[in-house]
Amino acid sequence: MARKCCFSGKGPMVGNHVSHANNKSKRRLLPNLRKIKIKLEDGTIVRIRVAASTLRTMRKKS
Repeated sequence: MARKCCFSGKGPMVGNHVSHANNKSKRRLLPNLRKIKIKLEDGTIVRIRVAASTLRTMRKKS
C-alpha cells in the first residue's frame, strides 16, 4: 500500500541529513498518516489513510 494521503495526495519527500561537518546523505520525509474509518452513503464503512494535517482541516470544516 502506498504511503499517500487519500484526499490531499501528500506522499514521501526526499531531503538530506546534514551533519555538523556539513556531510550530506539522503533521507526520506514520510507524511504523518492516520487510518480512519468513514461511512459511505450506502452505509458501508471504509478504512482510509489520511494525513494528520488533512484530518485537522476536515474536522475544522465539519
